[in-house]
Amino acid sequence: MTQFARCYLLVFGQLAAGGLLALAVPPFHDMARGYYKSSAGVFLSMLLLGAGGTGWLWWTRPESGISGLDPLLWALFTLLFAAYMATLWGEREILRARLYPAALLAGLVAVGVSAAGLSPAWPVLGVLDGLASALVLGAVVNGMLIGHWYLVDPGLKIAPFASCFRWFVGALWLQVAVLALGLAVLWSGHGAPDLALHLPLIGMRLALGPVAALGMAALLGRVLAIPQTMAATGLFYIASLAVLVGEMLGRYLTFRSGLPL
Repeated sequence: MTQFARCYLLVFGQLAAGGLLALAVPPFHDMARGYYKSSAGVFLSMLLLGAGGTGWLWWTRPESGISGLDPLLWALFTLLFAAYMATLWGEREILRARLYPAALLAGLVAVGVSAAGLSPAWPVLGVLDGLASALVLGAVVNGMLIGHWYLVDPGLKIAPFASCFRWFVGALWLQVAVLALGLAVLWSGHGAPDLALHLPLIGMRLALGPVAALGMAALLGRVLAIPQTMAATGLFYIASLAVLVGEMLGRYLTFRSGLPL
């Protein structure tokens, strides 16, 4: 069961890394500092769960197969993220500008290494899938969070929300491309038997994940064109559920078969 826990703990780390990247989408000086503080707090909380759980598995369950590099990378990401978040309570702009890319790089590397470890037969596909999932998770939750900020600052222009929406759509299409590439490579190689065995689960992973999320994105685009931020925030809630369901099914698929989908 340790492999089961590893698969799902990765989702928390992916959300943190993708969320940190998504924070760079709205221009820093166009948003109130409180938006970055609260959003970073949400993503850091998810990171503490994922990194803490991974470290606990490594420490207490040698049979988990977690290498010593995994908890080290997650610990480094946590420290750098926490240090970056601390700079949001001050004007240390140079330090903040240096900590942000360092934390982001550490997070993306941690996601890639952990994802590759879950699919040792297809490490490159595992890295691509892990990073694409991180982008989508971070983008959709960040869209939901920025939507809530319009309740705090009703006079905020629609441009930051629209930028986060476009980032979410771009991340979704990137994930679709990565999943299509993964299916093509696996079907043409030695992963074909596993694909055939798990076709119903793969279909659910696609239909309830990126396909459903793209449907919600189409509605979001129409609502933001009005613009109606409250309705868009509600739609981002539903899109978040679609993305999370898809990712949970994907991690279950990885647990069952090792397929990086």
